[in-house]
Amino acid sequence: MNEFAKLEVDGKTYELPIIEGTENEKAIDISKLRGATEGVIAIDPGFKNTGSTKSAITFLDGEKGILRYRGYPIEQLADSASFLEVAYLIIYGELPTANEYKEFRASITNHTLVHEDMKQFFEAYPAKAHPMGVLASMVCSLSTFYPESLDQDRADDAKDLTIHRLIAKLPTLAAWSYKNAMRHPFMYPKNDLDYCENFLHMMFAMPTSEYQMDQTVVSALNKLLILHADHEQNCSTSTVRIVGSSHANLYASVSAGISALWGPLHGGANQAVIEMLEKIAADGGDVDKWVAKAKDKSDSFRLMGFGHRVYKNFDPRATIIKVACDNVLEKMGVDDPLLDIAKKLEKVALEDEYFKARNLYPNVDFYSGIIYKAIGIPTEMFTVMFSIGRLPGWIGQWKEMMENNEPIGRPRQIYTGANERDYVSIEKR
Repeated sequence: MNEFAKLEVDGKTYELPIIEGTENEKAIDISKLRGATEGVIAIDPGFKNTGSTKSAITFLDGEKGILRYRGYPIEQLADSASFLEVAYLIIYGELPTANEYKEFRASITNHTLVHEDMKQFFEAYPAKAHPMGVLASMVCSLSTFYPESLDQDRADDAKDLTIHRLIAKLPTLAAWSYKNAMRHPFMYPKNDLDYCENFLHMMFAMPTSEYQMDQTVVSALNKLLILHADHEQNCSTSTVRIVGSSHANLYASVSAGISALWGPLHGGANQAVIEMLEKIAADGGDVDKWVAKAKDKSDSFRLMGFGHRVYKNFDPRATIIKVACDNVLEKMGVDDPLLDIAKKLEKVALEDEYFKARNLYPNVDFYSGIIYKAIGIPTEMFTVMFSIGRLPGWIGQWKEMMENNEPIGRPRQIYTGANERDYVSIEKR
């Protein structure tokens, strides 16, 4: 039996269908509201209560701390899967068989190199160029090297080639953006390494010395990428979908997503954690003083990396990555005052009743920032790392939208400007 919500406007009543998802989520369908009501629209700044699409990729319940990709709990995937397995799951809908995974991994491995001409683009950027700006530009540039990607009517295997190229080349472009900033020679990918190992090699190896691969670090990076792989209709994912809705190619759509992720209110949260720790350290490292400031409502200081706007009780990703964080710090034996401050803050947040009562627990950004700091990734590369992890989600969401033939995104507005008025020549003003 169909359910309806009733809306009354100007004395008239309208019935709006209620749709329900597989996890019993309910939504009022207002897609035909404007036509039925002769111009009335709904307004929702920031789209906080507006569903822009139906999606079968990610289920998120912030109240219960649940995150699943295609039905699989994030805890199981982070514990047992490789990042490329999860990427395949998100993009194609099912976990790969042994043969499917072998072919997928081989295709990714065979496309990690970027065109040599792109090296000239890197060399044109100043050393101080932010790696996110470089990465967004370089990803968009891929469409000029592969113009066939502009054709949205290609066969599925041709579309898959574009997808595989992007997954393969993003770590190369990311690592090279770092090497360019350091004015270090670029390191080419090595096909005998797995996805995470290859990235670490391109980041930290030099022509005269190999990077000493530590499997604790590799495992932690694999988990971090999985935990960031998708997160429903967030800012950057919605950006990818709305750009792609114009039938822009995948490279351009993902480039837009990278730019959206760059914002400090989105992907820059783990960078903000390290900057906060640096601020506390520069002030002498008195954690109690800064905790008191955080509790003081009249003080503008806020602890970064604690609590989450979606997860109301706990962030399931933080529970997973805390263990990996502890393992990395123990294995590497890093002696860094910032990490000491971070551990003290973590202890306060987990034990202090003020923070416990307000669910201000350390979130995934808190722990990811600490891990990246410990393994030597520069602070301004943190959001680049987020981009590598989020790539399968962006691709999967773009692919789903295209396969569902969703319409071009075109939000409405309520106009609040001047009413009609006549032009007055400049001499009479």
